[in-house]
Amino acid sequence: MKIAVLAGDGIGPEIIAQALRVLEVLKRDGLKMELEEAPYGGAGYDAHGDPLPATTLKLAREADAVLCGAVGGPKYDVLPREKRPEQGLLRMRKELGLFANLRPAILFEELASASSLKPELVAGLDILILRELTGDIYFGSPRGRRNNTAGEREGFDTMLYSEPEIRRILDVGFQAAMKRGRKLCSVDKENVLETSRLWREIANDMAKKYPEVALSHMYVDNAAMQLVRAPKQFDVIVTGNMFGDILSDEASMLTGSIGMLPSASLDVNNKGLYEPAHGSAPDIAGKNMANPLATIMSSAMMLRYTFNQEEAARRIEAAVKKVLAQGYRTADIYETETRKVGTKEMGDAVVAALN
Repeated sequence: MKIAVLAGDGIGPEIIAQALRVLEVLKRDGLKMELEEAPYGGAGYDAHGDPLPATTLKLAREADAVLCGAVGGPKYDVLPREKRPEQGLLRMRKELGLFANLRPAILFEELASASSLKPELVAGLDILILRELTGDIYFGSPRGRRNNTAGEREGFDTMLYSEPEIRRILDVGFQAAMKRGRKLCSVDKENVLETSRLWREIANDMAKKYPEVALSHMYVDNAAMQLVRAPKQFDVIVTGNMFGDILSDEASMLTGSIGMLPSASLDVNNKGLYEPAHGSAPDIAGKNMANPLATIMSSAMMLRYTFNQEEAARRIEAAVKKVLAQGYRTADIYETETRKVGTKEMGDAVVAALN
């Protein structure tokens, strides 16, 4: 198993370091893997003047999977748009054809009281949000800025989806639902957007191939409300790039912290990029405060989805559950009567649980 390791910026190197410690335990116990690191994001710009240097993209293409930290920081905000760290991530998704973003929102019972919602609303929560990742308004053209006839500045972006793009992400959604509770909620804005009207037509057509799956539709504004009103009504949610970006971050707070949310971005052959759903948090970088559990659980997703190492994935997840049961908490999930620890100490605890 060849894994490209791209630590990125801010807290990225700290949280990646803990995930690598976990993988090293599995490697010691017989799981064969090759790990190679490369600069990416702001670190890529600092080293090579590009947030996705050619050598880093080459490594990502040659690897079987990519494990990432997070990118970005205030020092890069003054750069031209194409040089900003986030563009490295967007380009890599496009270059590798990573069209399906899987974001599970699972509430560990030990964190029920850390959720933004009442425990009775989130106890037992297990949602999978599928976000289409390489289309929509983030990649559509034309886009740009101009002056209108009155000389006033305007910005414009294009929301664009083709039928093949819609069909392939919906197919992933139906297949995921078949393996879970056989409920699929397709989220759109069909009452306003032409792209959503096409999306819903295709979803209804594809549902004929999956009679075992109960397909429902929901407008995105209602879905945002329902996620905080009655989140356990959902099993699998499938939606477009922009809506999925917003809804998955909202769902992360149901689990106690965005620091608990892993993610996977897959191509048609299940080659994937695995990363925590949170950002680079430059305000706490280098302070041993960041929660590494989302990154550690992203490595478990990598073992499951790309390498079919289900036993190893479950071993990592069981170790995370154990340390939470033992009361270990980073600052973002800390509560009275639990044990507050730093990034490295949380990694220590997970490694100890694995051993």
